Amino acid sequence: MNAQTPAFDLDPVLHVMGMGLIVAALPLAWLWLRNRQATPAVRLRALTLLTLFLTFDLVLFGAFTRLTDSGLGCPDWPGCYGYASPVGAQDHIANAQAAMPTGPVTHGKAWVEMVHRYLATGVGALILMLAVATWVIWWRGRRQVVDASARPISPWWATGTLLWVCAQGAFGAFTVTMKLFPAIVTLHLLGGVGLLVLLVIQEERYRQAHGGAAEPVAPDVRRWLWVAAAVVGLQITLGGWVSTNYAVLACNTFPMCQGSWWPAMDFTQGFEVWRPLGRLADGSPLHFEALTAIHYAHRLFAYVTLAVLVLLVWRLARAGHLPRQRRWLAVLATAQLLTGLSNVVLQWPLVAALAHTGGAAALMAVLSWALAASRVASATEPRSVAASAPAVRMAPRAGSRA
Repeated sequence: MNAQTPAFDLDPVLHVMGMGLIVAALPLAWLWLRNRQATPAVRLRALTLLTLFLTFDLVLFGAFTRLTDSGLGCPDWPGCYGYASPVGAQDHIANAQAAMPTGPVTHGKAWVEMVHRYLATGVGALILMLAVATWVIWWRGRRQVVDASARPISPWWATGTLLWVCAQGAFGAFTVTMKLFPAIVTLHLLGGVGLLVLLVIQEERYRQAHGGAAEPVAPDVRRWLWVAAAVVGLQITLGGWVSTNYAVLACNTFPMCQGSWWPAMDFTQGFEVWRPLGRLADGSPLHFEALTAIHYAHRLFAYVTLAVLVLLVWRLARAGHLPRQRRWLAVLATAQLLTGLSNVVLQWPLVAALAHTGGAAALMAVLSWALAASRVASATEPRSVAASAPAVRMAPRAGSRA
């Protein structure tokens, strides 16, 4: 019998997974050496913090991949022309680059894309380990009488994070196989930010389990935090839509766009969600007016987002709540304004674009941190509620001492 060609070659998958394990093993070894004398619960919290840090790096590197047009540097998935790295695919890449020297496939872009995949696989491995370790320690804690601070948080948080990163990996595959479909790429970006949020909440819950406490705040402060998180999330979505449609330079002046306060725009085309890159659902080209609408919608909503963040910071400062988160929000909001202006005025420099994406992800992470680190004050905590109420200057009564 003749040997049959397998329907699906697992070698690239296994090799990419192996590279991801190597990426995960290096920081994991450092973490183990640093915390080898700590309790399992403390090591688990340190692993959560490490995974959070590397996930933020992954979001930034994903932005770098997109901004350098490297998303199709290897036009198949998970390998590169069926190989585990661009080394084995050199001939295929050279042929594609010779056919289109400035096209999506070059040796440099292939390496950028594959490094992004290796880093993503490494983060996935760390999250898998986090989920397994959380369940093991939680189960042991249930069978033994231990101090509450030695128990980890609910293992369902880590399990949900594992399921989330699996879905994120699927969207990463769709990004390549569907040739940078804008809706898929935007959802992939939002998935990375959502992964950050999940890990931030878990890290804060570990802090509270080890003796920390959620800060009591007034109900209106909590509402402001939720509103700010929703507004920033929508603005990140609009920003992702701008980036994935390459609409940043549709307006290259500020504060006006194309010399007008209301340039020619086509919102119907611009926000037709399910369509290929650069085209409408019927295959016709996307008009420049549509790109202008995408850009200008993001710019207009940026004013709303900045106003909400300024009001939130002012509200927190007046109430004396969440000082660390408040300072971070003020710094990040200012940085977002500056990097956003730089993208327009300086014609979309790579450093400013990366900083703008990282700042948006950091803003959502800090808002999630503030929400996880606070709670609504109860009726038995009048000082907390009073501290967040507007201060009223009382006139001295007649006969009172100065």
